[in-house]
Amino acid sequence: MSAIARNAANLITTSGVVLKGAVNNDSFDNVTALPSSFGDGITLISSQTASASASISFTSGIDSTYKAYKFVFVNIHPATNTAQFSFNMSTDGGSTYNVTKTSTFIYSLHDEADTATTVAFNGDPALAQETGFQRLNDYVSNNNDSHVSGELTLFNPSSTTYVKHWISRQQSDRADTYCENTLVAGYGNTTSAINAIQFKYSSGNIDAGTIYMYGIK
Repeated sequence: MSAIARNAANLITTSGVVLKGAVNNDSFDNVTALPSSFGDGITLISSQTASASASISFTSGIDSTYKAYKFVFVNIHPATNTAQFSFNMSTDGGSTYNVTKTSTFIYSLHDEADTATTVAFNGDPALAQETGFQRLNDYVSNNNDSHVSGELTLFNPSSTTYVKHWISRQQSDRADTYCENTLVAGYGNTTSAINAIQFKYSSGNIDAGTIYMYGIK
């Protein structure tokens, strides 16, 4: 999104969205809030903020009202070093999170010393008809200034005809001082309606951070 106006507190985008934070030259830092609507039928449904939480679960609001649901992660900080952010889906309102998934995992890396770069497919977190939690990145640092931010979109979760496609992209600073950007996508291999979703780290708590759930008409 390109900015058409800005001041010391806010950035106003071409779609009229006002992001709350601080503008520093041509960058936007310290986002403190996301808008209730991005326009074009994208509406904030709910949000949850972690505080030493084992997981963040959305067990209501995922229904046939919207054709897609977007989850935006902001500053999701792990309590445990080298933990991996992950998610799973539910067809029973959150009683169990065990939907069968097939997925792909692509990542790019660049270290702080500017000595190594990588773009590759990682077969380890890519699932093939598995029910466990899907990793969305690798080895996030738990330093005080470290976290993961990104988004995941779940398409037509209330369909009882089709499998449930999803796509996710996120940015994290790894424990080995690499900048990592990951693109993870796949489908939940079920024709049952998805009505809940859970996010957690592979070990330890979510120390801090907020996840916003948007509905897309």
